[in-house]
Amino acid sequence: MQRSDEAAYREYVTLRMDVLRRTAFLLCHDWHTADDLVATALARLYDKWKRAAQADNIDAYVRAMLVNVYLDERRRPWRREVSTDRMPEVPAAEVAAAGEHQDLLALVRSLPKKRRAVIVLRFYLDHSVEETAEMLGISTGTVKSQTARGLETLRAAISNVSGVQ
Repeated sequence: MQRSDEAAYREYVTLRMDVLRRTAFLLCHDWHTADDLVATALARLYDKWKRAAQADNIDAYVRAMLVNVYLDERRRPWRREVSTDRMPEVPAAEVAAAGEHQDLLALVRSLPKKRRAVIVLRFYLDHSVEETAEMLGISTGTVKSQTARGLETLRAAISNVSGVQ
């Protein structure tokens, strides 16, 4: 990589690191795993920087890389561990932000991984159906059905928790 490319890469990563970490956290619900996902995605981005820099929407390109890293990692046998009740040490601002949405995050975490990825991309990152389909390598119909099923599951869970029918 040339110096000018490396400088552009570093600037991009510096500006987007927090957003990438939060996105990864929404996918996996663990700050340590989120950091690993981001590190892996950024290593891949470094290798493909010339291509990424030429993309129409570099943020979408990188988010797609991050989601693919998440889905790849979920397939690994060592990632099938059960989480413990102990919270990892995280900065107070992250604890406060996570605590405000803890119930909703727990409900999102209960969704299957691909459905969770669709919900995060569509509603947290505000991607269109077409963008989400392209990032995940699935059809727009699958995005729509996964979105509908995910929202239906979340609504039912919220109704059960709040006692609203």
